[in-house]
Amino acid sequence: MAAQFGRRLYRGAATTAVAAAAVAALSASQAPGSPLVAADGDQPAAGATTPTGDSSVSGDSPYYTDLPPLNTPDKPGSSANLPVTGTAESGIPASVLAAYKKAQQTIAGTDAACRLPWQLLAAIGKVESGQARGGKVDAQGTTLTPILGPALNGQGFALIKDTDNGAYDGDREHDRAVGPMQFIPSTWETWGQDGNGDGRKDPNNIYDAALAAGRYLCAGSRDLSTATDLDRAVLSYNHSDEYLRTVRSWFEYYNRGTHEVPDGSGVLPSGPTSRNRGAGTDHVGGGPSKSPSPKPSTSTTPKPGGSTKPETPSKPSAEPSKPGGIGKPSSPTPTPAPTPSQTVTGVQNAGTGALTATAGDAFAERIKVRAHNGLGGPVAKTSVTFTVAGGTDAAFDGGFKSVTLATGTDGTVLAPVLHAGEKTGEFTVRAAATGTSLGAVTYKATVTARRADAIARTGTEKLTAVAGETFEDITVAATYKGEAADRVAVTATMITDDAVPAENDKGPYCTDEDGDPVRSIVLTTDADGKLTLPKIYADGPAGTYKLRLTTEGGATVVIELTVQERTASAAS
Repeated sequence: MAAQFGRRLYRGAATTAVAAAAVAALSASQAPGSPLVAADGDQPAAGATTPTGDSSVSGDSPYYTDLPPLNTPDKPGSSANLPVTGTAESGIPASVLAAYKKAQQTIAGTDAACRLPWQLLAAIGKVESGQARGGKVDAQGTTLTPILGPALNGQGFALIKDTDNGAYDGDREHDRAVGPMQFIPSTWETWGQDGNGDGRKDPNNIYDAALAAGRYLCAGSRDLSTATDLDRAVLSYNHSDEYLRTVRSWFEYYNRGTHEVPDGSGVLPSGPTSRNRGAGTDHVGGGPSKSPSPKPSTSTTPKPGGSTKPETPSKPSAEPSKPGGIGKPSSPTPTPAPTPSQTVTGVQNAGTGALTATAGDAFAERIKVRAHNGLGGPVAKTSVTFTVAGGTDAAFDGGFKSVTLATGTDGTVLAPVLHAGEKTGEFTVRAAATGTSLGAVTYKATVTARRADAIARTGTEKLTAVAGETFEDITVAATYKGEAADRVAVTATMITDDAVPAENDKGPYCTDEDGDPVRSIVLTTDADGKLTLPKIYADGPAGTYKLRLTTEGGATVVIELTVQERTASAAS
């Protein structure tokens, strides 16, 4: 039987003085006084999909409200180089920590402009499931038993009827939040990822769930290195001031330092937990619950600055959440409109030269784009998406066909290194301001065939064969600028001995795939630039014949093949 969250209690007791002090300290430092909400119409980040209007991560199921201790982890600021030991609360189970960092790395390769920090995933994972119940996962990162939230039956939570026939949550009547990052089935269908490369998208797997959560947080071209966009991302996960403060507190705590602990030995939250997931709306975008709101709590909740006052229930939103995962708040803080100098009116080529590379090599030139405003001035922090188009196997670093990056203070941004594939010819790379209808900059790129500037036979012995027998083990080596020319096309042709040689229709021959004789064949050198010719049959009158080998790039070598007359003794 699937295990459900333990010790997830309804909120009804006063928050402890220590927790209040922690929130007060955080609020006084940099936590927002009121939430900032992303505007409607945000577009998903590269590699993500657009959620449906009814999508939601976990309905309004509970989350842990434990706050980190007031003391900081050992070695403050050392989260990049994890200390071996530290406070128990700062320890993150090994597989869980690896999943967060892998998700950060993956998203950095496809949506670098998002700047997703793994510490944010860790903070959300702590609040949602206590880091997968203290890291109780198997070697592949799958929880030993499913982590399920309560049935979303409208009784204090959102009312979400079953959408997956119980496939993910085992409930065929109502949906439940599933896994260490608490996705409801309908949202997982949209945002689910395969983070561990096993060919499956499993919400119970920490690698899959962490990558899916990262994609969701990066939706809308957010830059999570800015406080505004980070707050928007957290509020998109759950539109609640309390949730934002709780996640923010763990985010700052993990940023000051953390360390790895063995799987299964993480510290579980001890409670209390929050029953409601904010403002009467679903966790990320499922719309308001249609059930009656629970009775007001008499508990006190710490507010920024350390003061407290009796808490009253939030008023349900009057309209469902918008695509992109953000419900409409009861009293949003307006986002200032960008000034004309901050408004992008176009992108242009910033001096990119000719894009040419040999098959299998990297393009020496990197694509550079500049974002500008209506006055021609630069616009910083503009999200630009580079896309490789056309029938080509060329790709950016990491094998990505599309990457998103942000412009610097001078308005320019360099695309990652572009690598040519094995397919030769022209293709196109487009660069466009992400999420806008502005025209794209188009770049033509050309992949040329691998070449050799020299080719020679590796042996020196005379090549002879009796008519009717074969020439075997003829080997050549090709080089380019003194280095082995790997995977270079070589054409081998029997030629006449005329002043202007042509293909000879007599003499030794090879066979094609059907076994028919051919006297011209195209071959390819191996990784060391070497090529062993196929079996050549000695045919025709006795004499010396010429085999010419020509590489892509124009290098040639002529090899003589001598056919000896077959004697009566040889025939017998």
